[in-house]
Amino acid sequence: MESARDPVPFRTCEPGTQPPYDAPAYGSAHKRHPRESLVPLPHTITEITGPHFSPALFPPIPDLSVLNGKAALGERIIGHGRITDEDGRAIPRAIIEIWQANASGRYQHPADQHNAPTDPNFRGEGRVYTDDGGWYRFTTIKAGAYPWRNHHNAWRPNHIHFSFFGTGFAARLITQMYFPGDPLNETDRLLSSIEDPNRRTTLLAQAEGGERRRIDIRLQRGPQNEPETVFLDI
Repeated sequence: MESARDPVPFRTCEPGTQPPYDAPAYGSAHKRHPRESLVPLPHTITEITGPHFSPALFPPIPDLSVLNGKAALGERIIGHGRITDEDGRAIPRAIIEIWQANASGRYQHPADQHNAPTDPNFRGEGRVYTDDGGWYRFTTIKAGAYPWRNHHNAWRPNHIHFSFFGTGFAARLITQMYFPGDPLNETDRLLSSIEDPNRRTTLLAQAEGGERRRIDIRLQRGPQNEPETVFLDI
């Protein structure tokens, strides 16, 4: 029997609004997507209440564009936005991890060995928290495009990776920020795995003049079908 104290049911995603786990055109998903039905694991008090992220233990790294007092090469941008739930309420004290390639399209990682130059003054990763109003802000440079082995002459467009954590490690979502007008967006197999083209726009950072680029994050579909952000866990 239902009661007024029962939680509101989870609003499931509309078909085609989130990428499938196995996107045929996206080769990286073929061997790492689930092949069996998912097994639900109810969260206990341990997963629901922690472990908490604290700025004292995980200090913010809000500026990726400067390292040891020296500026990285590339177009400097200020990324910002607001994280809200399905009802438009702010998500405070969420941690946002940021990682990306440098302006030449190369990651600061030993596994990235393609023939683009590294940048000794580019950090390549950062971390910020939302404030009480759900707002976040960071400074970086516009990531460069780079080749990948998905198909012949494949190139990934300019993009920045985001990872969002809520109250603990069990509450993590991953997505990417793209830039409007990049011609490589049209051929990106990851972006095109989202069947609904209108939902792809949730990943496009909007220019607000000067260096500012805004991308808001909505965690779930709203009561009036307001679109949730597309998350790329593939």
